[in-house]
Amino acid sequence: MTDLRTTGEYVVQPRGYRAFLPRPLPPDPPIAFDDALLDLLSRADRSLGRLDGLSEIVPDPDLFAYMFVRKEAELSCQIEGTQSSMDDLLLAEAGVLGPDKHGDVGEIVNYIGAMRHGLARLADLPVSMRLVREIHERLLSGVRGQEKAPGEVRRTQNWIGGSRPDNAVFVPPPPEALTEALGAWERFVHSDHPMPPLVRIGLAHAQFETIHPFLDGNGRTGRLLITFLLCERGVLRQPVLFSSLYFKRRRSEYYDRLQATRDRGDYEGWMRYFLTGVLDSAEAAAQAASRLVAMREEHTCLVRETMGRAAPSALLLLEALARAPVMTVNQVAERLRLTHTGANRLVERLVKEGLMAPTDEARRRNRAFEYAPYVDLFNRLA
Repeated sequence: MTDLRTTGEYVVQPRGYRAFLPRPLPPDPPIAFDDALLDLLSRADRSLGRLDGLSEIVPDPDLFAYMFVRKEAELSCQIEGTQSSMDDLLLAEAGVLGPDKHGDVGEIVNYIGAMRHGLARLADLPVSMRLVREIHERLLSGVRGQEKAPGEVRRTQNWIGGSRPDNAVFVPPPPEALTEALGAWERFVHSDHPMPPLVRIGLAHAQFETIHPFLDGNGRTGRLLITFLLCERGVLRQPVLFSSLYFKRRRSEYYDRLQATRDRGDYEGWMRYFLTGVLDSAEAAAQAASRLVAMREEHTCLVRETMGRAAPSALLLLEALARAPVMTVNQVAERLRLTHTGANRLVERLVKEGLMAPTDEARRRNRAFEYAPYVDLFNRLA
């Protein structure tokens, strides 16, 4: 099928390099869904349904989802070369990150801010280039790439790989073609033409990356769009899918599959990759969700059985740690309205029970501790 499909054309530009002009979606001829691809689509749909159900039975779905958002932010930024980790993020949120570790943790902070902003905006603004520009501006504000016109569609040529357009791996559409290409992309996203949501989302992501409308941050923006479209279409009610886990593990194939849609019209190969990623990520997230529910019950029982009169305060602290997994003793005292001495004793009891552990920063700065089993669960995912 792919040898009959034209997905666009490479057009020679005045400076001699060739830029790709994509055809509007959907692909023509349509994607050939054989039995294996149909089965994969069905399994991915079912896995997302199970994950969505799990996210709704936990006591505080919004709180529950926030740790998943943190993980997706870490992984998506690391695909683009960010060196900071979720541990650095949690230390930064607690205000105890050492000056030698600040690095590019701001990129993860911005990703979380862009995610939350975009999800809130979906209440009154559909997924559109207006929304895309808003989240792009938040992604690049004050971090690497801030000089590359955050929130503005590019006015100059960009490229992927190589040192200049004429030796690049791929050259996206020239600036003068972006208005038409992005308009067609937006029309496809909201087309009433019947199509399974995951197929539409997978195609929309691939086309967005092909258009590459910004000078920087296109990958992170495109991955955010996956979450926004899943939530906008009602596939998920909470942003609990960290699809970047799969993309990071199979990064080379990600780029190869995208390029194959441009060069050979191989949307079947891209959909196999994308749907496998959704399935893999949904199953990993569902397993993590199940473990978190079980962990919460186990830790609640442990505190009630072992901590006597301190149990009520310890349970309040566990609840606070689910929102802010790294806290200083001073922050514990403030949150629970305890004296510093009382907060310190409470933390020491939780350390003894294996529920908290000192961070590396605790030895050099404020005494900071993390909800160790909770953080470890997410760290093991990567």
